[in-house]
Amino acid sequence: MKIYIHTKFEENEALLIKEQLSEKYKIVIGEEIPAEKREEEFLSASICFGNVPLAWAQKTTQLKWLQLHSAGLDPYQQLTDHTFKITNLKGFFGQSVAETAVAGILAMYRGVNHLTQLQMQTKWVGTPLRSTLHLLNNAKVLVLGAGAIGLKVRDLLTGFNCKTTVLDSKTITQLEEHLPTTDIVVATLPETPETIGLFNKERLHLLKCTALFVNVGRGSAVDEQALIEMLLNNQLYGAVLDVTATEPLPDDHLLWQMHNVLLTQHTSGGWANENIDKIKFFLENLSRFECGEALVNIANLARGY
Repeated sequence: MKIYIHTKFEENEALLIKEQLSEKYKIVIGEEIPAEKREEEFLSASICFGNVPLAWAQKTTQLKWLQLHSAGLDPYQQLTDHTFKITNLKGFFGQSVAETAVAGILAMYRGVNHLTQLQMQTKWVGTPLRSTLHLLNNAKVLVLGAGAIGLKVRDLLTGFNCKTTVLDSKTITQLEEHLPTTDIVVATLPETPETIGLFNKERLHLLKCTALFVNVGRGSAVDEQALIEMLLNNQLYGAVLDVTATEPLPDDHLLWQMHNVLLTQHTSGGWANENIDKIKFFLENLSRFECGEALVNIANLARGY
């Protein structure tokens, strides 16, 4: 049986896969073969680890299981007729993304973003900055999404005595009643038909001018132009954006220049051993596959996670 690997791994990471599986499987790592040969190798594989192009997935007749290296399912939601199982990394990035969200909040509230700029300019401001800083302690926080990320954000904020409300897919209808009194909004939502454009202009304008908007979910959840206009007009305190409508963000995009925006460049899912941990997850799921057991994280394409 052939396993095709469509994830970019370092040499030591690829070696780990080979050491674990080469005795039982034919292992083909896409990065190690010419680009023009990769589709052919994938189409003859029974198992794939990695996010192959949608067109390949639509064409395969041999594949039995596709393990994605992401939590997100885009573009595979477009699959309408497939016989293979799809698993994702739902929950895998909960801790790292939540830590980035909280780090971003603290950076904005405690002025770290501005202090870093002043350090680069060798400019000492000192005491006058003190009155511009804010406390996270006792803040009223609204977390959108009750998955691994949202729940971990809630847990991390307990140390700051935050009054945290978490809205899930069933309680999201209460969103508008919470927005006017919220200090910090943390969006951790996946991309689904229900979440696209959720934060439209009308909902954004329900927020206080002192509110901080944090998005570590998907850029499609917010009307980005409306958000920018509010930030420019000081109708919001600021924004921490791990995700944007277009990625990478174009060089001339206004968000780069905004003093009240912190961009974390979709890095929140990363950590030093991220790939090693992905491989461990795949190997554990492969063991289940071999034994005919239920795979972890069977994807629901219709729901988007």
